[in-house]
Amino acid sequence: MKATKIDMQRWERRMHYEFFKGCDNPFFGITANVDVTHLVQQTKEHQHSFFLASLYLSLKAANEIKEFRYRIKDDEVYEVEETFGGSTILAEDNTFRFAYFYLRDNYLDFEREGKASIEKYSQINELLPTEGLTQDGINPCLHYSTIPWISFTGFNHARAYKIGDSVPKIVFGKYFKEGDRLKMPLSVEIHHSLADGYHVGLYFERFQELLDTYKLV
Repeated sequence: MKATKIDMQRWERRMHYEFFKGCDNPFFGITANVDVTHLVQQTKEHQHSFFLASLYLSLKAANEIKEFRYRIKDDEVYEVEETFGGSTILAEDNTFRFAYFYLRDNYLDFEREGKASIEKYSQINELLPTEGLTQDGINPCLHYSTIPWISFTGFNHARAYKIGDSVPKIVFGKYFKEGDRLKMPLSVEIHHSLADGYHVGLYFERFQELLDTYKLV
């Protein structure tokens, strides 16, 4: 997978990068509800995985926003060509494993490969936190988790600051009924040197558009 180094002298975020990179916690997070009424109806009608459908549309939205594809390595910023999903999955002993999900041109291919990935990694008795690094050793994935037991209103992640973590993290919560609509909590954390609230807002907006209009089949 290709990663292109950003020309820091011409980068519009250079001063923001310098401003935030020295923070003890350079990440910021936003949690809000998205409307999943249309997606739930589709997954139930056609017997698809709600988790994989949510993940697919989220990846499509995130890949359209370059700030979600920025990564930091050795105090340099890179833009990866495409990002994919690395998500926690529940194992039989109620611990978790990491599985990986790659964007495809249509949902049916993505779901088929996604189910195979869940089956594969759930049987591995070790944690494999990275896959698909670029030739420069950059982690192009997005970190995902699902908390289907809680309709949370906020979320904080464990972070590995000492190794220069710059991967955005996205969490889906338990969807709930609000009037005649179904809402799902969505948490996004992203490195403030690489993105602002405006860019997270673009992601929420695009994700909601896909949730409202995308046809799985």
